[in-house]
Amino acid sequence: MNILVTGGAGYIGSVLLPELVKDGHSIKCLDRFFFGDEFLSQKQFDGKIELIKDDIRWFKPEILKNVDVVMDLAALSNDPVGALEPEKTYQINHLGRARVAKLSKETGVKQYILASSASVYGQQKDAVDEKSIVNPITDYSKANRKAEEDVLKLNDDDFCVTVLRFSSVYGSSPRMRFDISVNSMVLEMYRNQKIVVRGKNNSRPFIHIKDAVKAYQKAIDASKNIISGQIFNVGSDEQNFKMGDIAENIIKATGQKCDLELGDTNDHRSYITSFKKIKDELGFNPSFSINDGANEIYNALATNQLDYSTKTITLEWYKHIQSDSRLFDKLQINERLL
Repeated sequence: MNILVTGGAGYIGSVLLPELVKDGHSIKCLDRFFFGDEFLSQKQFDGKIELIKDDIRWFKPEILKNVDVVMDLAALSNDPVGALEPEKTYQINHLGRARVAKLSKETGVKQYILASSASVYGQQKDAVDEKSIVNPITDYSKANRKAEEDVLKLNDDDFCVTVLRFSSVYGSSPRMRFDISVNSMVLEMYRNQKIVVRGKNNSRPFIHIKDAVKAYQKAIDASKNIISGQIFNVGSDEQNFKMGDIAENIIKATGQKCDLELGDTNDHRSYITSFKKIKDELGFNPSFSINDGANEIYNALATNQLDYSTKTITLEWYKHIQSDSRLFDKLQINERLL
């Protein structure tokens, strides 16, 4: 199939695209390429991945011609980042992705998959599934929910729309991120021999990046009768954890000496998620655990396979590009609105 992946040079996309190539698909990658395109420009991808430097808010619809499937991953990537510039978060995560879906349908694309987040559940007392009432708290999660609503309205017999609500992702990637929970805890342990957790009792679901990729593969291979107009939580019941327990598991799994400081927070995002639907209907079962991810990242840091000082995404990096207009110019960021 011909597949367009927006945000394909990002944390998940740079793991997803090589797997799609292995599966025999032809790929277009639409991305801003904040960190360059070196990884996807390797000779092994010649003729297999077309790199398109553009923005989902204003790319030309011609890019979608002869595309069978659109995987829409482009977004500002989590709650703290979304809060830096709320207006831009809504422009990209809501309006930008709604635009991608609308243009996809108008151009004749047959399938559209939205990368959403379990963060739309916000704060919940009871375990939640896809039929539960959502409670988005942050700008990031609210924009995700608005995008869900707008793209699902486009679903019909000729245009299959599926929403994947991902758990918090962890694991190594060529475009590494250290602004997300598990990855940041492992880095903190490696650098400082200490992990500080705020919100020790807040619960979240987690998923390894390779299992996130598997979910995309399941979605494009599934019968359209099963996935058309549907939302799927992506993860496993076994990987619902309290944040304090995550840190303890990381320390135990790696066997490193590490101090642990557990505290409370004003951040009330907490939810336990059911993954029965994706398991029963798509046969999805994750293969990797928090222990696997923690060891993978720690060993990569210890052997200098991961450089945490440059070209890795941290919240500080996002703050830097938001505040430095010269860097905006250097990265060729166009501030046009829709």
